[in-house]
Amino acid sequence: MSNVIALVRDSLTSLVSRMGTERDKAATTFYAPTILSDEQLIASYSSAWLPRKIVDIPALDACRKWRDWQAKKPQIEAIEEEEKRLNVKGRILEAAKKGRLFGGAAVYIGTGDADPMQPLEVDRIGKGGIRYLNVMTRRRLSAGQIDRNPESEWYGQPSFYKLSGANGLQIDIHPSRLVRFTGAMPADDEISGNPWPGWGDSVLQATLDAIKNADSTAGNIASLVFEAKIDIIRIPDFMASLGNETYRQKLLERYTLANTSKGINGTLILDKDEEYETKSANLSGLTDILMAFLQIVSGAADIPATRLLGQSPAGMNSTGTSDMKNYHDRIQSMQELEMQPAMIRLDECLERSADVVDPDVYYQWAPLEQMSEKERADIFKTTADAARQLVGTGTGQEIIPREAVSDALVNRLVEDGVLPGLDAAIEEYGKLSEQEPSDEELAAAAAAQAAATAQPTRMQRAANDAAPRTLYVSRKVLNADEIIAWAKGQGFKTTLPTDDLHVTITFSRKPVNWMEMGSAWDDEVKIPRGGPRLMEKFGEARVLLFASNMLQWRHREMVELGASWDHPEYQPHITISYDEEAPDLANVELYQGEIVLGPEVFKEVFEDWMSRVTEE
Repeated sequence: MSNVIALVRDSLTSLVSRMGTERDKAATTFYAPTILSDEQLIASYSSAWLPRKIVDIPALDACRKWRDWQAKKPQIEAIEEEEKRLNVKGRILEAAKKGRLFGGAAVYIGTGDADPMQPLEVDRIGKGGIRYLNVMTRRRLSAGQIDRNPESEWYGQPSFYKLSGANGLQIDIHPSRLVRFTGAMPADDEISGNPWPGWGDSVLQATLDAIKNADSTAGNIASLVFEAKIDIIRIPDFMASLGNETYRQKLLERYTLANTSKGINGTLILDKDEEYETKSANLSGLTDILMAFLQIVSGAADIPATRLLGQSPAGMNSTGTSDMKNYHDRIQSMQELEMQPAMIRLDECLERSADVVDPDVYYQWAPLEQMSEKERADIFKTTADAARQLVGTGTGQEIIPREAVSDALVNRLVEDGVLPGLDAAIEEYGKLSEQEPSDEELAAAAAAQAAATAQPTRMQRAANDAAPRTLYVSRKVLNADEIIAWAKGQGFKTTLPTDDLHVTITFSRKPVNWMEMGSAWDDEVKIPRGGPRLMEKFGEARVLLFASNMLQWRHREMVELGASWDHPEYQPHITISYDEEAPDLANVELYQGEIVLGPEVFKEVFEDWMSRVTEE
């Protein structure tokens, strides 16, 4: 007889830890490909807010500020008009979103060619050559055979794409006619089992588990809220009497009545032998748990929580600035490394379709972080001061020739955009380096140099000897007629005269050196239509309040230079009337038109200024 040895595989299953079951705690340490179907992707995108935001936010931010073309003004206008006609920005945004959702989408460059299977010849595109742009997803656009020729421009990519049309009609399209967005890069089509070769993965593929955990946690917390308070009633002989149908019916009627009486009177009526107890669930700490799951989703999506959840950062000294800066750097990388290479043929066709053929034309992606008006003004002032230092006093002792500094300064100001229309003005009037000084200018410069070396001028002596004085700085309202007409229409019987309407910038009773106050970088300030406006009563005056960063910045600058201000804060306003019978300000329809202010006027403080106020 032969001995038969039976091998038995023993296993231990634990109900408590679920060890050995399909929900074993160690199961999460193993990875297996989970391909989401189109139905799952569409359902998650359509019915849940987290998947939608994860798909939309990076694509939206990448296209939000769009791009700035660097060329001559007529060329820029022509290209931008062509972009508007074709809705380039909208098409790219749509394709970027759908590419992130499905793992593949493309913009078809429609030129009206009879055979779209032929390569797109950019050189043959003329004015208006792009007729339309259409967005197609990989659900309709399947990839053909992968090009394995190492000498081919399309190596590793499909050599053609097949578009499924109506009635089973299929059209072959050459890849040069498509602007492709492939979502998340697949590791390897053959190994990963990607059912859509030639395309990428959905960005939800790697984040959906984190999203489901966060949604499940939120749902469980919501369910727990409804069970936060539970009433417990102990009834004598409850279990022993349940077999009696009449008892069960009476029991339901009894506690239905008890709940009704409790809801109306706030009192629960019970039998003497019954016991009543209320238990409340402790919900503290649940917010921290939910936020931890949402932080995991934020990390999985590579989107800061401040952007994904739309909330302010928490914690001491937390501003979220560092997170948003890193995120903006990531979006810039996405623009430069993914979108720009994909759009290179489209951009070449776009320029030719706009009738712009110039190899020097290019564009830059506009930064997502925009400077405030004060920051732009500070940069302008710093740049101008640096230029003055480089040029010197104009007596031949400059570090760098003033023509070179002028050209560099113009380029910097055009790039910063602090002086709109500067490039057009320079093109019309010419650069400083292109202008030859006349004999009169040379003679005047020589005379000025001789005078400077001889003795100080009268103006210089006056500046050196200037004694500090009180200072009142204001700007006159240039369109006062419009504002007074509005005030009269609102029921003001009398107003200040048109020549007296102004905006106060500084009212310093403390003497200061006027020369140290500097000057504004714009002699005319225009407050655009709309924006925050209010009518309030300051003492006996009825004033129109408005917002202006420029005036705020100028006021702060003078205060920092030593000027005094008698009020806790500065608010730009225009005094309309001192009329005691002025209409109720709550019923006044606010002035929403443009406010135009003239140059700054420096005067000494006149304490009895109220005696000069007149109305008409």
